[in-house]
Amino acid sequence: MIKTFESNFESAAWLIILAGFFDLLDGMMARLTNGSSVFGVELDSLADIVSFGVAPSFMIYVFGLSSYGFSGVIVASLPAIAGAVRLAKYNVAFDGVKSDVFDGMPIPVQASSIVAIVLNAQNVAFLAPDEPGRLPILIPAVVILSILMLSTIDFDNVPPPSARYMRNHPVKAVLFSAGALILLIFRELGLLIVLSAYVFVAIGRAVYKFAHAVATADPFDVDGDDTITE
Repeated sequence: MIKTFESNFESAAWLIILAGFFDLLDGMMARLTNGSSVFGVELDSLADIVSFGVAPSFMIYVFGLSSYGFSGVIVASLPAIAGAVRLAKYNVAFDGVKSDVFDGMPIPVQASSIVAIVLNAQNVAFLAPDEPGRLPILIPAVVILSILMLSTIDFDNVPPPSARYMRNHPVKAVLFSAGALILLIFRELGLLIVLSAYVFVAIGRAVYKFAHAVATADPFDVDGDDTITE
């Protein structure tokens, strides 16, 4: 947030990514040491809302929404507000067991997606700002990302780097490894590519499941009873 205040957006963006790395690391350490607790869950969520909610909201307001007036303030607030609601819902429903999928977009992915837009704004034509403090692409992007955080769409969890997981989920292991390699090679652009693929795969899978459910549904089974009455 200090780097954002100084208009050093690149450093601010990479610090949010660094926070995401430590968020992964503390989860792994908790599992390795079997040290999970209610206190840890709550503290982790408090850290998440600052690192991936408040910090990105402040960054996108200063970087690309400040010239939109009060509308810019509202849109910039969405990551923090939707993130807080999402974390509260997650904590209430958390039963101590980590799942392979998240119900809705994880808040670190939302923050990383915002970071990817900021880092690529000067190099990718359709992301370029009209003028300092005015980046139109941020408005629909932030609204969509905030909705996805509160949605029920399944998003894959980052797998643990273990031989057991690779044996049980070879396709996912290869895809996540390929994503990590793209990040290392292409950096800012790689971040945009990997996160776009991650989001579109989740949305595409949800659309496919919905379409399949509609196509295979029994038109007469309205209330779960296939008995036709006259």
